[in-house]
Amino acid sequence: MITGVKKSDIGLIGLAVMGENLVMNMESKGFTVSVYNRTTQKVTDFISGRSKGKNIVGAMSLEEFVLQLEKPRKVFLMVKAGQAVDDYIEALIPLLEDGDIIIDGGNSHFPDTARRTAYVESKGLLYVGTGVSGGEEGALKGPSMMPGGSADAWEAVKPIFQAISAKVEDGSPCCEWVGQGGAGHFVKMVHNGIEYGDMQLICEAYQLMRDGLGMSAAGMYEVFAGWNSGELDSYLIRITRDILAYRDTDGSPLVDKILDTAGQKGTGKWAVISALDEGIALTLIGEAVFSRCLSAIKDERAVASKTLKGPCPAINIDKGTFIEALRDALFASKIVSYAQGYALMRSAAAAYGWKLNYGEIALMWRGGCIIRSVFLGDIKKAFDRDPALPNLLLDGYFRDKLAAAQSGWRTVCAAAIQAGIPAPAMTSALSYYDGYRCESLPANLLQAQRDYFGAHTYERLDAKRGEVFHTNWTGEGGTTASGAYNA
Repeated sequence: MITGVKKSDIGLIGLAVMGENLVMNMESKGFTVSVYNRTTQKVTDFISGRSKGKNIVGAMSLEEFVLQLEKPRKVFLMVKAGQAVDDYIEALIPLLEDGDIIIDGGNSHFPDTARRTAYVESKGLLYVGTGVSGGEEGALKGPSMMPGGSADAWEAVKPIFQAISAKVEDGSPCCEWVGQGGAGHFVKMVHNGIEYGDMQLICEAYQLMRDGLGMSAAGMYEVFAGWNSGELDSYLIRITRDILAYRDTDGSPLVDKILDTAGQKGTGKWAVISALDEGIALTLIGEAVFSRCLSAIKDERAVASKTLKGPCPAINIDKGTFIEALRDALFASKIVSYAQGYALMRSAAAAYGWKLNYGEIALMWRGGCIIRSVFLGDIKKAFDRDPALPNLLLDGYFRDKLAAAQSGWRTVCAAAIQAGIPAPAMTSALSYYDGYRCESLPANLLQAQRDYFGAHTYERLDAKRGEVFHTNWTGEGGTTASGAYNA
């Protein structure tokens, strides 16, 4: 390293596609960036190729890499979530000094980020766990970023993070401090869960048109193109439109040749597990995760399709009328998905002591990320009107939208069931809506059942909340009751 050469503003470890693109993004915003990769040939190839002539400096060792960085040093890890992050933390700690910052930009599980933050802080350093959403294009042109961890690190990383992040119409960056510990990665996890839900809803609309109405890819392209100019305008609707238009080398729609088995990387599953831990009904996202699981058993489904009977999948409703109802069903279900996701964040904030700004989170998701849409602007407005809003369904705007969409939503769900076309996300969303608006659920009977077989007690309508009762239903159970607890 040559003495007197300007040191780098930030360093990044991990030159896969996302890492490379983030480096190019940082450099394009005026920052000098050092890079390191475990396989050093990648560093050589990157420096002599794509980044040649730019303010990007390669390092052949971690020691050289750290020496290239301006203090406080900022080391951005873009490596596989899990053990690799812990390994790099252990390797970096002896090379760094008090106040230096380690940043994890991967899809780490939020409890790991909370643990790492406490550990790194105990060594005199600072730690940031940030969600980065937007895929390859977002990393290069401007992602949505959701940073959390050591609050004292924010002022040092803020200029870089906000410079490289996506911007909304008024120039506001899609990046703000989320909260301490694992808050940033928790919000990213919920984002990914909502992404699962949005994608599943779109796929259900696609199957209802394809199998129920017998529409071609070209016909569905026109529908999605129309939807993308209204309330459903979003990145995922737009790419669905483009996918339906894409032709294989023989001129046929490529989508028709893709095997119907979906993969997943775990963030949707984490969101559902967290919802179970928090006691939050994340039903739509749960169905989206399970739909991917069901898609994975392709061979088993192929056998079942030849032996299990069901109705003809044809939907006998005027095509134009049904497509309009389908738009309503998709929009209403999307509202429910976000309402459930925000309910999960609110519960976790209370459990972990985070002070989440829900309107700011919607703003962070407005640009750069996979779930970006015009719809998020309405969520921002809802929390501007009432920062303590317990559920999005109770906001006046969304309440009215659900009322307007409800007839079409019910038509689509009923038609799907009648035709034997699976629509688990749309139907679970409607069930959640009906359950949430129902003052008297049958849980009274459920509690009686629990008390009958397990002496789990129950509350009464004519007594104070919290006062519990037990009935000797059979005359043989005695008066001993089970202790009350929630698992």
